[in-house]
Amino acid sequence: DVQLVESGGGLVQPGGSLRLSCAASGFTVSSATMTWGRQSPGKELEWFCDIASDGTTSYTDAAKDRFTVSRDGVMNMVFLQMNHLKPDDTGVYYCGIVLIGSRPRGQGTQVTVSS
Repeated sequence: DVQLVESGGGLVQPGGSLRLSCAASGFTVSSATMTWGRQSPGKELEWFCDIASDGTTSYTDAAKDRFTVSRDGVMNMVFLQMNHLKPDDTGVYYCGIVLIGSRPRGQGTQVTVSS
């Protein structure tokens, strides 16, 4: 079965950094397009970056200057490095697989940016 498990969230001060991890099983992350999204309080889930099977990355304008997506094919994991965090970055972060018609995701990890 396909499974995704996110980790690495927590409480961080504005301006700080966090690195989120996503452990995958049941498939190979290097063979898929993987994506990260965030659901902020009271808002819908928004996907903001992805990494394709050929290693190409893409970001929304809001994410491209502060967030970096990467993967480790040996560990079968995907990562999200987040820098210069802002209170608006608060939310539950999800790792997902980009499929035709769906985006299976994990249970998410909570990130809270607050002083």
